[in-house]
Amino acid sequence: MCAKKRPDGKWRARYRDAAGKEHARHFDRKVDADRWLASVKTAQARGEWVDPALARVTVGEWGARWLGDQVQLKPSTRQRYEGLLRNQILPVWERVALSAVTHADIGAWVRRLAEADLAPSTIRQAHRVFSMVLTLAVKDGRLARNVAAGVKLPRVSRAEKIFLTHGQVRMLANAAEPHGLIIRVLAYTGLRWGELAALRAHRVDLVRRRLLIAESVTEVNGVAVFGTPKSHQRRSVPVPRFLVEPIAAHLAGRKPEDLVFPSPGGGVLRNTNFRRRVFDHAAEAVGLPDLTPHELRHTAASLAVAEGANVKAVQRMLGHASAAMTLDVYADLFEDDLDQVADRLDEAATREDADQMRTGDTGPALDAVRPKRRKHP
Repeated sequence: MCAKKRPDGKWRARYRDAAGKEHARHFDRKVDADRWLASVKTAQARGEWVDPALARVTVGEWGARWLGDQVQLKPSTRQRYEGLLRNQILPVWERVALSAVTHADIGAWVRRLAEADLAPSTIRQAHRVFSMVLTLAVKDGRLARNVAAGVKLPRVSRAEKIFLTHGQVRMLANAAEPHGLIIRVLAYTGLRWGELAALRAHRVDLVRRRLLIAESVTEVNGVAVFGTPKSHQRRSVPVPRFLVEPIAAHLAGRKPEDLVFPSPGGGVLRNTNFRRRVFDHAAEAVGLPDLTPHELRHTAASLAVAEGANVKAVQRMLGHASAAMTLDVYADLFEDDLDQVADRLDEAATREDADQMRTGDTGPALDAVRPKRRKHP
């Protein structure tokens, strides 16, 4: 590393990287050249040095490469990421070099999105995609660190969930006839819409009262695309006994590969079409105009917990990735469990006090909690 003065009065600072490639910059003052070389030397010592040429690629170019490498994504997720890149990220960052992206600039970008009244959840999703793009650049040796990390994001207020009672489910299903069975299956099994729409006859086992959820369908650019469930895991969902006979009658004459709940034309039953033609009218009729089909999944969780299902059972039924996720989504449903714990502790303590008062023997109990003194020689 060295800095030499050129005939034109500029100072040329240069160094070689580990591969022997020379890098140089020009400065008006020697102190600035020395400061730059010192920063390079420090970065190399810390293992944070990156080739400046690699960081000259633009966010637009690198974002396209990042998205192309995401082979694990479901079609619907890929479509969502493409939309976030196209609508929120690239209009601002497309021609900006990776090396020119700063933490402060990303913070300002997030603030502008918020000032434009973009939904907090959309802002957080856009930031997450941008952060993943930069993370790949770090892993590829193009950036020393991810400058999107730690940016303050708007809070997302959770919408209040609607949990129907058994009576409300019955009224909604009756109002949706002849499609009431769809309402009942959603409300008592907790299936996602895409799982219900992709369910085939041979995956319904009415002897064991189980639905095998091995497939889901989603709409991507107007096309129904089949794939694995959201968690990528098959699961077996229990069916209440009162639904066995209606489902059996509904399946009469269907072939094993036929969809259980097809559209009137025989294709995939689309959520938007079902809502417009059936669900919204039924919800309005029973006084629940803001209800959505997804609320029936919440209802299934609520009804199961009310009958004593623990968090692990609810997790398996709903197909959550973990029990922690179930608790995060439905923590309020398990409040009664905490009350039961307190009640049982109260009963145990009261019973212990009563036993001691009856026997008048408190010595052993006190000895059990009193620390023993060590004898010193």
